[in-house]
Amino acid sequence: MADQADLEITWDTREGATILRPIGDVDLSRSPSLRNNIRKVFENPPEKVIVELSEVSYMDSSGVATLVEAMQLSRKSNAKLVLCSMTERVFSIFEIARLDQVFTIRPDVDAALAE
Repeated sequence: MADQADLEITWDTREGATILRPIGDVDLSRSPSLRNNIRKVFENPPEKVIVELSEVSYMDSSGVATLVEAMQLSRKSNAKLVLCSMTERVFSIFEIARLDQVFTIRPDVDAALAE
């Protein structure tokens, strides 16, 4: 049985962008894994970082805070951060908090790459 704190995250590079794909719920026990992966990306930041969220069915405030930290890191490194492929449930959290007006959110990876 996998450790509850494990969050599977795949990495991909496409058209000069780094694409992170977390798989599973991003909650208090799992957000540190996402945070660590994001920090690794920004050690040598690409021009664009895409966080593809189609496999995240639930995200709590710690997951949102992790993505806010990613946005801060992207601004410091002059990299573009794009979130994409959000489920309705996750998007509603961003919408309620009005973070949909702060983050660049696109419907899929292709649209995020075109950003």
